[in-house]
Amino acid sequence: MNDAYEAELVVERLESAAEGVVALTLRHPLGERLPAWEPGAHVDLVLGPGLERQYSLCGDPADHTAWRVAVLREPAGRGGSAHVHEQLGQGDKVRVRGPRNHFALRPAPRYRFVAGGIGITPVLPMLAAAEAAGAEWTLLYGGRSRESMAFTEELARYGDRVTVAPQDETGLLDLGPVLDALPEGTLVYCCGPGPLLDAVEERCPAGALHVERFQPKEQQTDGDTEFEVELAQSGRTLTVAAGVSVLDTVRAAGVEVLFSCAEGTCGTCETEVLEGTPDHRDSVLTDEEREAGETMMICVSRCRGRKLVLDL
Repeated sequence: MNDAYEAELVVERLESAAEGVVALTLRHPLGERLPAWEPGAHVDLVLGPGLERQYSLCGDPADHTAWRVAVLREPAGRGGSAHVHEQLGQGDKVRVRGPRNHFALRPAPRYRFVAGGIGITPVLPMLAAAEAAGAEWTLLYGGRSRESMAFTEELARYGDRVTVAPQDETGLLDLGPVLDALPEGTLVYCCGPGPLLDAVEERCPAGALHVERFQPKEQQTDGDTEFEVELAQSGRTLTVAAGVSVLDTVRAAGVEVLFSCAEGTCGTCETEVLEGTPDHRDSVLTDEEREAGETMMICVSRCRGRKLVLDL
């Protein structure tokens, strides 16, 4: 799960996509083709020691020469967006890893897309894919103000299938007309701030909704207990203490594992489970993937029982 393309890419173009949002176009310095990706995918920008951030690809999946991401300047953030806005410039190199996709667009006859703020980024290529597939779709897109909402000019070509609803003009998004009485077979894709995702979840029937979260969803647990993890590739068995993550335990034992957010939202540390039942605490996997128990995010998830066997 941890094998991914990684390379130093060049910032070919850097431009404003909205108030407080910058769009980066990244290319390989030698013109090499970049890995294929599908709508919903994201990449990691490795901006410095301990400064890795995930950004959705929002360009054209058919273009294997360039990747585009958009970054919102977050004054209260942890430094990633400030680095992009203040330190990166045209011609600079940045290490990029990925792509990964836990928000893939599944085939359906019709879609309802809901985006809030910078949550428009993974949705943009989804609209083009839905259009190409001949599906029936609409997008409800909200933000603080029209000036702060990225890519509205690109969305204009879709006409009245896109509803742009700035909060300072229309108030909070009216989800009722979009989500109530969904026709059978409709899939709902939503990305944005936590309160918006929570509101959409309350209205959507089971199985219809797919979300991507920027912040981890609050988990209710019964508390942590000690358990064992067997590393199948080496045969070693480690004890994961209460209050200590699997990720920290295996890294302390000298096992190199890719990780990034360490809070269960990015999917970088996804690891195959060979035996045992995970206690899923991430904000990435679907209900079906959790039930299958074939993988887990070792930065936050634990064990329901005494032992897990992982493909590490």
